[in-house]
Amino acid sequence: MAIIGPGYEDPEYDNYDPAWRHQETPFREWLRERLTVVGSDYAADIAAGYAPANRYEGFTDTDAEDLSVLLGCGEDEVRAAHKADLNDWAREQQLRDHPDLAVLDADLDRIGNRS
Repeated sequence: MAIIGPGYEDPEYDNYDPAWRHQETPFREWLRERLTVVGSDYAADIAAGYAPANRYEGFTDTDAEDLSVLLGCGEDEVRAAHKADLNDWAREQQLRDHPDLAVLDADLDRIGNRS
C-alpha cells in the first residue's frame, strides 16, 4: 500500500498526517459498501488501499479499471464516485479556508429542509 503524502524522512515532508490512512471519505464508504455487496472478505482493506489515497496521490485509469473488475461495474461509475469524492473534498477545503461559509451552508441546509 502506498504512503499517502511524503513520509517523515522525506525532505519534502509537508505536514503528512498518518490519519489520512484511516480517514472516512465518501469514496471509501462507497467502495466498502460496493465491495461488501459483491461479497469481498477484504472490503475494508481494499477501500483503505484506494481511499483517501485517491485524493492525495491521484486516481489512474488502471485504478478505475481494477476497481470496476472487483466491483462488477463500469469504469465510468467508479470515476463518478471518485469525482464526487473530490467535489466533497473541495467543499471541505473551501470551508476550511473560509469558515464563515459553514454558517451560510448550515443556513441554506435549514432553508432547504423546510420544503
